[in-house]
Amino acid sequence: MLSAPGLPGCGAPTPRAGDAGPILDGAPALDATDAGATDADASAVDAGTGTLDAGMSDAGMPGPPTSGPLLYPFDRAHSPLPLDVADALRDLAARGPSQREDVFAKVGDSITATPTFLQCFAGTRVDLGGRGALQATIDHFRAGDAAGTTPFERTSVAAVSGWSASAALAGSPSPLTQELNAVHPRFASLMFGTNDAGFVDLDSYGRNMTALVDGMLAVGTLPVLSSIPPRDDSSTADARVPVFNAVVRALAQSRGLPFVDFHRALLPLARHGLASDGVHPQTSTLGACNLTPAGLTMGGNVRNLLVLEALDRLRRTVVLGEDALDAEAPRLRGTGTNADPFAVPSLPFAGHADTRVEGERAVARWDACSMADEGGPEVRFRFHLDAPTRITAAVSSGRGADLDIHLLPARGGPADCLVRDNRQVARDLPAGDWDVVVDTFVGRGGALPGELFVAILPG
Repeated sequence: MLSAPGLPGCGAPTPRAGDAGPILDGAPALDATDAGATDADASAVDAGTGTLDAGMSDAGMPGPPTSGPLLYPFDRAHSPLPLDVADALRDLAARGPSQREDVFAKVGDSITATPTFLQCFAGTRVDLGGRGALQATIDHFRAGDAAGTTPFERTSVAAVSGWSASAALAGSPSPLTQELNAVHPRFASLMFGTNDAGFVDLDSYGRNMTALVDGMLAVGTLPVLSSIPPRDDSSTADARVPVFNAVVRALAQSRGLPFVDFHRALLPLARHGLASDGVHPQTSTLGACNLTPAGLTMGGNVRNLLVLEALDRLRRTVVLGEDALDAEAPRLRGTGTNADPFAVPSLPFAGHADTRVEGERAVARWDACSMADEGGPEVRFRFHLDAPTRITAAVSSGRGADLDIHLLPARGGPADCLVRDNRQVARDLPAGDWDVVVDTFVGRGGALPGELFVAILPG
């Protein structure tokens, strides 16, 4: 697992064809590119439900760890930016010395391609709602040259209506590569998933998002990742949104990149701040860059604030060299073994691991659930429930990996497995200690270990 000081080292995986299906916005269907085998200013929108207490009952933890893999809290709009993460971001930026410090790229679907996303910051109809400190960041990017215009006004070839994450990777050169080569951005805003949640499998989504992120990092572009809005048009798609959002959160954690929780900020708003289609964020009649309480009743305005704040935090950290915007970030305890499992501090939870370098080979087959050969390394996450709760657990397997998820009582073995799947399981559980085990499948050519993103969610 990657801890903050040694954050990313992965290049972009090679895309290949994968799933296909219908998508939103009327664009023609695209093959999903499977990139693998098999803040006081934020307080206006920083609201939502708290986390469920799921701390381990017998871990005896004296306090939050100060080293180890990052965890991004679910109770805030922006991920923390402590000193070691700031240093790692500056190291990542050094990979691309020619990238323009006053330029960002936009990568996403129709929610990003719309002219109401960020463009208004280049104009005069801006009301920061008392957040005067953000003006320096607006001025900074207004001065940037994104192929003849400001990055606010740039029409990105990597942000197109109807796209899923695969579309930005398709072709040679891909739209992502074209945009990076055109504007040489130091930063980027990246959000896909609204279309993907309707038809793309979790593995493909995670692999595609990883390929996009690692492709940017390879050239020194630092993306801001985001959760996606509710899908109020489809209960089926909306049920997948929390899992997709957990995968993106885990990806951001694994690379030490900024994450904004757009979904959480929308939940308290009427109609979730969405337009009548239940998909696209609505913008205020006062203007999309009106960040007063009246403007922030609309989802489009909320996103403009969150992304501007994230760009401000990056500018201060990477360009101005501020040491730390946050004192510390939560860290994950444990090594992923049965004797020392990863200790889930609370639910919901999003985590990252890699069975090539973590865990143990203690179980070859989970007899109570399957006869499949799971003889590769497994990693174990342990959580505690104070009350009966329905739990959903999911895993997204990285490029070249084939990983399966199992739910069982804490310290349980093959005969104790309750439910297993290659991506997602759900079960009503009584109070007590429980384990989620992600194990490596063994195919004809041998074990298929690799990177994974795991979600453990109540509900």
